[in-house]
Amino acid sequence: MNNTTITDKTTIPTAFAAWIGLDWGDREHAYCLALGREGEPEKGKLLHSAENLHGWLKGLEARFAGRPVALGLESNRGALFHVLAQYPWLEVFPINPVTSARYRKAFIPSGAKDDLPDALILLDLVRFHAHKLRRLLWDDASTRKLAALVQARRDTVDRRTQGLNQLTGVLKSYYPQALELVGEDLSAPMALEFLRRWPDLIELKSARPATLRSFYYRHNVRRPQRVEKRLQSLPGMVALTTDDAVVSVARLQLKLLLELITTFNKHIAVFDAQIAAAFAAHADQALFRELPGAGKVLAPRLAVAFGSERTRYADAASFQKHAGLAPVREKSGGQLWTHWRWQAPVFVRQSLVEWAGQTVVWCPWAKRYYQRMKAKGKKHHVILRALAFKWSRILWKCWQTHTPYDDARYLKALKQPKSPNLPLTQAAA
Repeated sequence: MNNTTITDKTTIPTAFAAWIGLDWGDREHAYCLALGREGEPEKGKLLHSAENLHGWLKGLEARFAGRPVALGLESNRGALFHVLAQYPWLEVFPINPVTSARYRKAFIPSGAKDDLPDALILLDLVRFHAHKLRRLLWDDASTRKLAALVQARRDTVDRRTQGLNQLTGVLKSYYPQALELVGEDLSAPMALEFLRRWPDLIELKSARPATLRSFYYRHNVRRPQRVEKRLQSLPGMVALTTDDAVVSVARLQLKLLLELITTFNKHIAVFDAQIAAAFAAHADQALFRELPGAGKVLAPRLAVAFGSERTRYADAASFQKHAGLAPVREKSGGQLWTHWRWQAPVFVRQSLVEWAGQTVVWCPWAKRYYQRMKAKGKKHHVILRALAFKWSRILWKCWQTHTPYDDARYLKALKQPKSPNLPLTQAAA
């Protein structure tokens, strides 16, 4: 729910016309509706269909004349939130499934579970504990579209990665030499065409050296030493297996995977073009476009991570908690321990940590910080998470004040307290 993030602190309206707990199922959905804090709630079920859902919501709108209605439902029902966004009189409170499960366990010790009791639990939470819950705030239309695009692109890249892993496994089973001859990127046009033209070692060895040399040059493999090394290694190569029962089936798998990866490449390019256009038109593109190491992929993802609703995060710490960058500290008796924040939007956290890794290359103070932590024996991913934590505080301030990040200005600020993260060249100045 990157584009429908919940607030850190919620201002609850003084009065709701009604409170609703909605338990979303596969074929039918249960609800409990209360008109006040006392009395027996109304109970009902909806058969799953777009018509039934919209009909029910429009009926509620007419019944309560568009006055605010509080609706609680579990936060893992992502698709439903986009439906509810069309009804601005609804005040939506996403409830963590862990919260509802623990509430159920506390008041139903038997652990019995069915749709209506779950709807009743959600109703209780939103009716009596709304002040402790977080109300859903919607980003503007351009941010929601950009969020959907970057998420779809990431999902497509992940699917392509699965295909590439399968392709690697197939080649290792009968044609491992190809992995040396096509380079490291199996999704590259050169690798895909190479495998189409020469799908096994027997066909490859029948090709003339001049044909292979021309192939490499046409695909911009311009280092003569690399090309010649590959050509010289070819005569000594021996097929891992010549068993037709293995090779013929592997070639069929190869053909399928090459077509899949080609299709993924095509659609990733379409997503890239759409993301570039949507990001160029986004109100905050200037804040994220020039961030060190962000580039055309990560800059839109960072814009989506923060969103357009600036009342959502009251301070940098609230954003760090939402993004899963702030560690969780627990204390029991004399013991105190720190652990990873499990309940966090994975894609938001990935975006920030991946970008932090890029800033090590492009930002002097981030590089200095990485080197210092590495010297202390910290692991790579631990350092990047800590660096993302630092960057998120800086970005929150830039986002709140509509001020693009200025590396020179930040380095100047680091000089005042003589920060250990100040690059050595700057420290000596």
